[in-house]
Amino acid sequence: MKVEKRCSFCGRPESQVQRLLAGPNVYICNECIELYHDTLSEDQAIHFRDIKEDLPTPLELKRELDKYVIGQELTKKAVAVSVYNHYKRIMLGKSEGIELEKSNIMMIGPTGCGKTLIAKTLAKALDVPFAIVDATPITEAGYVGEDVENVLLKLIRAANFDIERAEKGIIYLDEVDKIGKKGPNVSITRDVSGEGVQQALLKILEGVEANVPPKGGRKHPYQDFIKIDTTNILFMAGGAFDGLEEIIRHRIESSAMGFGSKIESKNNKRIGEILSHANPEDLIQFGLIPEFIGRFPVFTTLNDLDEKALIDIMLEPKNSVVKQYQKLLEMDNIIIEYEREALEAIAKKAMDRGTGARALKSVFEEVMIDIMFEAPSLENVERIVITKEMVEDKHRAIEIVKQSA
Repeated sequence: MKVEKRCSFCGRPESQVQRLLAGPNVYICNECIELYHDTLSEDQAIHFRDIKEDLPTPLELKRELDKYVIGQELTKKAVAVSVYNHYKRIMLGKSEGIELEKSNIMMIGPTGCGKTLIAKTLAKALDVPFAIVDATPITEAGYVGEDVENVLLKLIRAANFDIERAEKGIIYLDEVDKIGKKGPNVSITRDVSGEGVQQALLKILEGVEANVPPKGGRKHPYQDFIKIDTTNILFMAGGAFDGLEEIIRHRIESSAMGFGSKIESKNNKRIGEILSHANPEDLIQFGLIPEFIGRFPVFTTLNDLDEKALIDIMLEPKNSVVKQYQKLLEMDNIIIEYEREALEAIAKKAMDRGTGARALKSVFEEVMIDIMFEAPSLENVERIVITKEMVEDKHRAIEIVKQSA
């Protein structure tokens, strides 16, 4: 007598169900499949609360930023909230029937004020893949240069080709101001590195399944592609936007014209203060197209750094340049100290170079080169003191304090 097959989960025979699927020594009916599918969907929605516990809050993210980035309080708050909302959006998905928009972030500020460091620190705090991409080599399709999809390849490599992990990563588009049109008027000739690139970036910024050449370079029809969905990739863009302050100043001063109006001298305001008044219209005047600006709903500006800020940057961050050199010489059993006047002199030299915090490392290298060369060979040295005179004359012989016999 033939035994009728039964569902291994509910026990119903094949004759009482629409369909019975077979596996290795096991069967499941269509009704059980539907039941468990609904159960899993409910669990996924409930699971959101559990996952959320692992996501750092905006306050925790800002505290992490405070360890490495000095000042820029408003920007750190704005970015922390936006990043937190972005990853909540990923967790929520469409389970609640509400689709949240992406929180791509645009950061505007002078060179060396901490834009890249903010993005890098956030990615580290969240433990997600991170890639810095220079926007300047990207060109419109059909021109010599980088295809837009190569922006994604760096993130895929940072994730060790784990596509699922890469799809939750962060891409920082550096020098995004360089892809602006040269002014608001459309050129008769095609703009290889301007509007065309902005147009090409629009889809991946919002969310699309992109085909990425695994080895980079130009696409051709006879190669395999890596498919990646950019819907949940967070894009952060940064640029100095040199000249934007003049556009803002002109708008503010034009609107302030009239009887009794008092126009402040351009030298009375720092660049960061002027940039804080920027709006989308100013960016359009600079050369970004409205659609591109619209893909970055979070818009924040950073202050330029003064000498006091540069001194704080040398001393306070977890990985400050002073702490790095102290650690290096500690390995040679030498204590290194910096007089306040020496740090002020270093900050002044860095300010003169006009590249913000980036200049600190090169100035320090010049000051420390002789010390780092000689220190490992010195004997019975207790500490080395860096003075103002040593900073101002890098050829001055280093002054050391020897241990008492």
